[in-house]
Amino acid sequence: MDSILKETLSQYNQKKIKAEIAARKRKEDLYKKYPKFQNIDDQLTKLAISTTKTLINNNNNKTLLKDLNNKIGVLKQEKNNLFKNLNIPIDYLEPHYECDLCKDTGYITNNDYTVSMCNCLKQKLYNEQYNKSNMSNLDTQNFDNFSDRFYSDTIDEEKYHTQISPKENINLIKNICLNFISNFDDKNQKNLLFTGNTGLGKTFLSSCIANAMIKKGKTVLYQTAPVMLDSIIDYRFGKTNDSKVLDNILDTDLLIIDDLGTECINNLKFTELFNIINTRLLNQNNVTKTIISTNLSINNLFKTYDERIVSRIVGNYDICYFFGDDIRFKKRNM
Repeated sequence: MDSILKETLSQYNQKKIKAEIAARKRKEDLYKKYPKFQNIDDQLTKLAISTTKTLINNNNNKTLLKDLNNKIGVLKQEKNNLFKNLNIPIDYLEPHYECDLCKDTGYITNNDYTVSMCNCLKQKLYNEQYNKSNMSNLDTQNFDNFSDRFYSDTIDEEKYHTQISPKENINLIKNICLNFISNFDDKNQKNLLFTGNTGLGKTFLSSCIANAMIKKGKTVLYQTAPVMLDSIIDYRFGKTNDSKVLDNILDTDLLIIDDLGTECINNLKFTELFNIINTRLLNQNNVTKTIISTNLSINNLFKTYDERIVSRIVGNYDICYFFGDDIRFKKRNM
């Protein structure tokens, strides 16, 4: 973990330096093309120095301070008007950091002057440690690439035990996902359970949500149930140095548990799974949400897991039932 953090912070520092060098280059080019900008900035610098000296030497000279501030205001407005007239963005001369919150440092200063890790850095570490194999296609797995054309619009009540078609169903699920994203910070917004056979879009929609939440500045940890539970058991028995594994799983804004039901079942894992689901439901420090994806039906979940686990899911998750023909098979045969 320490080596990963060190390497990631080195990358952050390089990004920060690159952004600041680019900003200086833009300023040099702008000054050459439009000397008026440099003239205004030079005047602003002189006035800033005068204001500082006035505060030090003439602390009670309010009239002089007011006059200096008025001059600074006039110059700033002149500069903004110049940007506007030339159709140049106001922030053109500022460094364009990847993360505006931490300025590509990885850390932010809180209101109480404590320093904490920025979500963007947390996400980078999650991606490196946990998500690499599960979130490698986020560039393509987003709602812009969502399509219902591989889902049948034929209603088959005998086969699917419902009076809507697979196409109508997947669009209903898509809307549930979009609502989940929009209301993520609402404590009354339920978590999501994706249930249904393989090849019906559960993983794709999970990734779409992950993509959207990361863009909103939320942290996302995406793990298969077998890997997640094994990593916790290894931590419990001292087989791993990742002391943060459980804290990360419990505290991440969005936890996606994929392939629930494919792990080897035992009482120890039942206990850990219940602890994860229950703790995340009861989190007081911040709103945390969970998406669980499984090939098991609700009936089979009750047969497989402790009733405490399934009752928490049924009571606190919106259940999305995926049905239809395997769309991966359809794509291969196009």
